[in-house]
Amino acid sequence: MKALARLGLWPLLAFTTFMALSPKPPATPLDQMGDKFTHMTAFAVLTLVARIGYPMTSSLRVLERMALFGALIEVFQAIPSLHRNCDWRDWVADMVATSAMLVIHGIVAGRLRLSSRA
Repeated sequence: MKALARLGLWPLLAFTTFMALSPKPPATPLDQMGDKFTHMTAFAVLTLVARIGYPMTSSLRVLERMALFGALIEVFQAIPSLHRNCDWRDWVADMVATSAMLVIHGIVAGRLRLSSRA
């Protein structure tokens, strides 16, 4: 599972970058839910895959890297030729989703460790 998550993380990061920086990204079913929902879904999935693929990496480090990735997306979206909008609230949505997924993963992983000892 760890190897598959590590392998899958990089295409997911590339897809997220493409969708975030394309002047006119393809429509997805998530678009109906709003921009913030799309951001939160993307960062929740990225965070979960990162935690599964790199279980020895601290949650704080994953949070740091996701914060940097989200901030870079917003900085690049400020480039006028991309015809995208930079919005700090998108970054906040990214961080809310990342933090929530880290908490959820921590709880589930802790319970799985406890049940495997019993």
